[in-house]
Amino acid sequence: MPQGLRQRAARLFGQWGVFFRGFLEHPKMVGSIIPSSRFTIDKMLAPVDWQQCRLFVEYGPGVGTFCYPVLERLRRDGALVVIDTNPLYIDYLRKTITDSRFHAVHGSAADVEHIVRSLGFEQADYVLSGLPFSTLPDGVGPEIAAATHRVLRPGGAFLVYQFSARARDFMAPHFARIDQGFELLNVLPCKLFWGWKD
Repeated sequence: MPQGLRQRAARLFGQWGVFFRGFLEHPKMVGSIIPSSRFTIDKMLAPVDWQQCRLFVEYGPGVGTFCYPVLERLRRDGALVVIDTNPLYIDYLRKTITDSRFHAVHGSAADVEHIVRSLGFEQADYVLSGLPFSTLPDGVGPEIAAATHRVLRPGGAFLVYQFSARARDFMAPHFARIDQGFELLNVLPCKLFWGWKD
């Protein structure tokens, strides 16, 4: 096998290995055993106004499935902040993503306001979440939805992809407009939600 192909294979299995290990260690905090498809990524990010996006936040980045596409689209003076409770994922991302716009934080999405401010920002333009809202501990889902609404700028959006519609129940008290979609070409097929802050 050629050297370049060997390196790419090692990176791929390394990433999948880290993702799978994270799932085994914390199955209720990782939404799926397989990262999201490129179809889900493209559809989820389609409504984002990248020219106006200075701060993009992601909850539960895993091994960076969305991080790379976000960084490819993000303006040069923008920032991507990812938050995860699993130190395995945060450590992996800090070692593999060297972009100066990227910040990986070990913590809870419920603390997003404090995290955003500690990094020198006031509000986020977009927040993306693949967290499994249906399996989060009692009270955590509503707390995350409320904190997300507060941290978003007016006109910003909470982007959520899920296997169940439970996340929408947590979003509804805070977001008057929630657009919905569905992506069949994903394992498993998933529901997509975009909650817009007025």
